[in-house]
Amino acid sequence: MMENKFGKCLTILVLLLSLCNILFATSLSVAMSSLCNQAKSMLAIGVMLMIILAAVTYAIGQLLGAETRARATVWATAMMTGAIFGVLIYVLMPYILHIISPSISGTGGC
Repeated sequence: MMENKFGKCLTILVLLLSLCNILFATSLSVAMSSLCNQAKSMLAIGVMLMIILAAVTYAIGQLLGAETRARATVWATAMMTGAIFGVLIYVLMPYILHIISPSISGTGGC
């Protein structure tokens, strides 16, 4: 119950910070560039944490009983899948933003 409230508060905080970048930007290209840089920094940390947590979860699951081992393997697989999608977003996001707004500085969009 407490984890769910913490997750909601964290999500709202991240969205508000992203909106602040957009609201106080002088132009759309500055706002998109700022949003891209902020998302890239958050994604890099998130991907690293998910990979480490997946490895730890899998390792701990191997030490426990069969049912817990199976659940830990599923959780670790889900975290690795999330990390892979995070890497895809990290790589593709600058190019997609560059297609949407070519005025964003940089070769890859950010």
